[in-house]
Amino acid sequence: MPLIKPFTGLRPAEGRADDVVAPPYDVMNAAEAREMVEGRPWSFLHISRPEVDLPVETDPYSGAVYAKAAENLQNMISEGVLVRDPADSYYVYRLTMGSHVQTGLVAAASVEAYDADRIKKHEFTRPVKEDDRVRQVEALNAQTGPVFLVYKANQVVDELLKSVSSNPADVDVTAKDGVRHEIWVMSDTDQVSTLTDAFDAMEAIYVADGHHRSAAGSRVGNSQKAANASHTGNESYNYFLSVIFPHDQMQILDYNRVVKDLNGLSKGDFLAQVAERFDVQTADTQVKPSQEAEFGMYLDKQWYKLTLKEDVPSDPVARLDVSLLADNLIEPVLGISDPRRDTRIDFVGGIRGLGELQKRVDSGDWVVAFALYPTTMEALMAVADAGEVMPPKSTWFEPKLADGLVSHVLD
Repeated sequence: MPLIKPFTGLRPAEGRADDVVAPPYDVMNAAEAREMVEGRPWSFLHISRPEVDLPVETDPYSGAVYAKAAENLQNMISEGVLVRDPADSYYVYRLTMGSHVQTGLVAAASVEAYDADRIKKHEFTRPVKEDDRVRQVEALNAQTGPVFLVYKANQVVDELLKSVSSNPADVDVTAKDGVRHEIWVMSDTDQVSTLTDAFDAMEAIYVADGHHRSAAGSRVGNSQKAANASHTGNESYNYFLSVIFPHDQMQILDYNRVVKDLNGLSKGDFLAQVAERFDVQTADTQVKPSQEAEFGMYLDKQWYKLTLKEDVPSDPVARLDVSLLADNLIEPVLGISDPRRDTRIDFVGGIRGLGELQKRVDSGDWVVAFALYPTTMEALMAVADAGEVMPPKSTWFEPKLADGLVSHVLD
């Protein structure tokens, strides 16, 4: 079966995208989601975060939540807010955030290719979050949260997407965060065939963000396959909703760290231990790393520039800046060996700026902060190609995809 295929998308009716568009379900907490839906009865958050329509004390993983999601989806369809396209289509999707622009493709991606590691991963998943996505898809009989995929820039694909997106968009909406989302429906059979063949010729594509959604797509697909005695391979459950961008248009921001204490060390002893592995220089302004193996550190109202003394290792995981900081400072000096579970460390997306690091440390809730150089797409793909896994909180992609603009129904 093909690596990707077109599908009949479920989308906002003409003129309703502003009413529907919503941020991804996992970038806000429940209280924030409730605020976001005030005065917005058709926001897609009523489907992706349906607990907003239930009592505050409701367990977000209770059966009532998934049932409410299904009820809300059917209501939006019956009221004509969401409508199904008449023909199989690809959808060109452009994101614009300030001066940054990236143009990709909404498509159904193959579960078989995912299971065979032709759609490559770079993160572990957490069972509770994976189970949540499985229950959501099963309740809706649809995939509503797209998986963020990346392909190595390809001239045939890139030029076709550029050509299609030179026309007026079928959907053009600017979300509350200022990010512009444009969509072009591509149902021309020749264009569709060209894209399908171009992707089939690719050795692999990569999961950038959405590992829990892609894992859930695989689980649901294989479950429905096992239950279908007449399985042919053409069923929609053999694919999961994705948006695929060229690697050279991605914008990965820094993913920074804050730590609650100095692991029992005095400030002087801590700095002395850091200096064993890093060249330490004080700075008069915020330190935003300009290259790999360089870090900013904020401690006691003072910024420092840290530069690793040793050579960077060749291993694709060990050479990541998040690994260099963890292996040379976070673990040996601060005693944090499991950042997934240790409550002494927290992670701050680069979209918040270095001022957020200062704010957290100056508040007294955190003692030291670290600014990192962003992970590159080349580094991410190298880890995935090696079959390895990146440390937690290695990448922060901006801008984020929107929910609600195109959904994949499992017929």
